[in-house]
Amino acid sequence: MSTNTTESERKVSHKKRIKQIPGSEKYLNRELSWLRFNMRVLEESTNPRHPLLERLHFLSISGNNLDEFYMVRVAGLRGQIDSGVKVLSDDQLSASEQLNQINNLADELMSEQQKIWLNMVNELKDEGINVLKPKDVSDDEKDWLQDYFLEYIFPLLTPIAVDPAHPFPFIPNLGFTMALSLSHQSKKREMVALLPIPHQVDRFIRLPGEGVRFISVEHLLQLFTEQLFPDYSLNGCGVFRIIRDSDLDIEDEAEDLVRVFESALKRRRHGKVIRLKMDSDMPDDLKQLIIKYMDAKEESVVLVNGILGINQLSELIVDDYPDLKFTPYTPRYPERVKDFGGDIFKAIEAKDFVVHHPYESFDVVIEFLRQAARDPGVVAIKQTLYRAGPQSMIIKALKEAAENGKNVTAVLELKARFDEEQNIKWARELERAGVHVVYGFIDLKTHAKVSTVIKRMPNNKLKTFCHFGTGNYHPITAKIYADLSYFTDNEALGRDVNRLFNYLTGYVEPQNLEKLGMSPFSVQSKLLEDIDQEIKNARAEKPAAVWAKMNSLLDPVIIDKLYEASCEGVQIDLVVRGICTLRPGVPGLSENIRVKSIVGRFLEHSRVVCFGNGRALPSKKSKVYISSADWMPRNFYRRVEALVPIENNTVHDQIVGQIMAANLRDNAQSWHQKSDGSYERVKMDDSEATFIAHDYFMTNPSMSGRGKALRKAAPEDLMTYVTDDN
Repeated sequence: MSTNTTESERKVSHKKRIKQIPGSEKYLNRELSWLRFNMRVLEESTNPRHPLLERLHFLSISGNNLDEFYMVRVAGLRGQIDSGVKVLSDDQLSASEQLNQINNLADELMSEQQKIWLNMVNELKDEGINVLKPKDVSDDEKDWLQDYFLEYIFPLLTPIAVDPAHPFPFIPNLGFTMALSLSHQSKKREMVALLPIPHQVDRFIRLPGEGVRFISVEHLLQLFTEQLFPDYSLNGCGVFRIIRDSDLDIEDEAEDLVRVFESALKRRRHGKVIRLKMDSDMPDDLKQLIIKYMDAKEESVVLVNGILGINQLSELIVDDYPDLKFTPYTPRYPERVKDFGGDIFKAIEAKDFVVHHPYESFDVVIEFLRQAARDPGVVAIKQTLYRAGPQSMIIKALKEAAENGKNVTAVLELKARFDEEQNIKWARELERAGVHVVYGFIDLKTHAKVSTVIKRMPNNKLKTFCHFGTGNYHPITAKIYADLSYFTDNEALGRDVNRLFNYLTGYVEPQNLEKLGMSPFSVQSKLLEDIDQEIKNARAEKPAAVWAKMNSLLDPVIIDKLYEASCEGVQIDLVVRGICTLRPGVPGLSENIRVKSIVGRFLEHSRVVCFGNGRALPSKKSKVYISSADWMPRNFYRRVEALVPIENNTVHDQIVGQIMAANLRDNAQSWHQKSDGSYERVKMDDSEATFIAHDYFMTNPSMSGRGKALRKAAPEDLMTYVTDDN
């Protein structure tokens, strides 16, 4: 580029050139990127740093993830093909091309799952955990199993003959079924039968006695076929498992949203077959019969040489061997709250603070609402709910508040995938308690994690206390998801939050938000403005840098802006756990962008972004935000999200110098992304010390939550990463 090129010409040049690059060269495929993420999850099942039963858990998670991927993402592609929709992905692939590549990569993943399982069976055996086959069962054990079968399983089974008088039965989503080829011993009559295995039956049955011994339910059924089909001999059998289209299609004009969702949930159970997995050693005639009656397309049929239902291997994780599991971890309760005798509102009034889950207890979030419910000064509570879980103390606190005469509003999202049924239940329970329940929008999901309490103070003025989260109000996932909870009484944020809730409840579009970014209006534009400022800093030969942490990155507008920033010399470091369609390290496009993924004991879920603001990162003068939003089109355009600026010095320093610095320093559970979309584990020099971010957070209390205790015992210093600000 000529040295005489003006700044405006150079800006247009980069933008124009990046825009002209074909999507196939600058974006990776979303679906393949997700599969590679699940491969990283699967790799943890072979990680020697993890205890054996935790490795088994990672194997199980990889199976569950793959099921959900086919139920939703692959089902969507199949729907496009069947409907003749000619939409190309950002990387310019048709639905058919994507489906072919997905199935090829998924086959590799499933083959690796089976190899890992075969090796793990032997490792489990060495530790005293045995998974038996029928030939391994002794006579005494068979007697016990027969009693167990007759008492606990036989009454639940319904064997079904398949013939003109008995049509092929409906098999539900994730249905697990045994197919049998039988011959009558005297009448010389052949019969095909199905034995659907109810979900109420354990997949693995533990035998009594010393040691730990299991047998799978399908092997148990093989032992006692004669109990189900007397006078018949077994010619051959096998099990199959199906995955159905489980995405919901909701009409735009729905008068009663709850009833529409209840109807859609029933339709989900009858969705098209997207994946049909069968024992590879099942007799061919049985295979063909099942394929025919399930109306399964050829590319959806998978023959498995191993075990079906990898996700159910979690049933083998027993408590008998604590040394084969992670050492139990008890979350800390923020000492800042203890400084005020447990009064959360006094703690917030004294100073903003952030709680880092799961290292710090989610109980403080529950207690925030519980204290609000019981505080006579509190007049109103407003709460968003996306996923709350089946045993929710949050719901209980909201009900108590309403029963105590508080004005309580709950914006409950019915479109939270796979939690729709639970959320309908909570909605009705909250309404019975007197909570004003709002279901949000038909065309937007309410994904922002916000709770606000309005309290009348002794001077008779109203004060707004806010909680902003990067994760859900779900006490179970809060024990394994790494998320942030930010508590503040900042007046401008309080006014913005009330505008946000007015939009959710009254469709009043927010005007003149003072600090908060809000999708679908301004989250993306705020991010673009701050990246543009880093570009200006780089042109002015100032330090220019972006750090960002999220679950997924695939918005092409943001990606193109990051490419532009990279071309201008902005150093960009991204921690993206899952999907990333940006290509890092491409000369002339993204050589200043590095992408890493952390997969470990806890699920990285927090969304954070830091802008150098004219200084190298990390810096005490940087601009910092936390958010509920990943950098995806749906989060910018089709969801209600919050982008929250962090201006309190202590909270700012914790997020930049502790949380982000530790994530970027991690070298043991991290993977670097290559420009072709593949990943490789971070390689350490022999002289380099192992650093695991999750271990650091478990052993080093956070700065913000320590209160007075911080003066006595500060966390291990990562602030050396922070530059001096002159």
